[in-house]
Amino acid sequence: MRIFSTLGVATVLRHLDLPAEIRFDPTARLLAAIAEGARADIAILTDAGVEALTAQGILAAGTRRDLAHSYVGLAVPPGAPHPRFGTVEEWRETLLAAPSLAYSRAGASGIFFAEWLEAQGIAAEVNAKATIIPHGFTAELAARGEVALAIQQVSELMAVEGVEVLGKLPEGANTCAVFSGALFVGAEPGAAALLDSIAAAMTPEALRAGGLDPA
Repeated sequence: MRIFSTLGVATVLRHLDLPAEIRFDPTARLLAAIAEGARADIAILTDAGVEALTAQGILAAGTRRDLAHSYVGLAVPPGAPHPRFGTVEEWRETLLAAPSLAYSRAGASGIFFAEWLEAQGIAAEVNAKATIIPHGFTAELAARGEVALAIQQVSELMAVEGVEVLGKLPEGANTCAVFSGALFVGAEPGAAALLDSIAAAMTPEALRAGGLDPA
């Protein structure tokens, strides 16, 4: 059995001891791989990604299961001062004052953050000191002391040891991603039962422990 899963739920799935080979990547990279012909039995992507693949006949209609909600958050190196980011204005000031930061180019959080910077009119100033990684965990840079701020989905920040996850960005500077699972057309027998077990295991307690919210 094979699962293609967004990085956003990696912290939860890795604790489930699933009888499957799991490929973790941002949804955008998984969608690109699927467009090139890659296939598995279960896909866990953003709800928009699942809907698009279902419309294309790649995922089986009627098999979508909404699993979790995910928000963008902030992490800093261990022992670093905690910046103010409780309001949009505080967050803007923190970004402009920060010596360095990291966000992801391919992930849903990074795409949203880049668009938000443009809308706020501070993209040039912030990007001049930003490390924009193609994929992976931005918190790894903070853990190594390479950047002062790491911005990514809270669940992805929590996947990295050696950082302090400070919480969600404020309303007005955040977005909610819905992660959903669905079966590929032609999935192996047992894939539906496996997706059911994944959904059942994603209890509110398990999701919150992994930096996610119930769907």
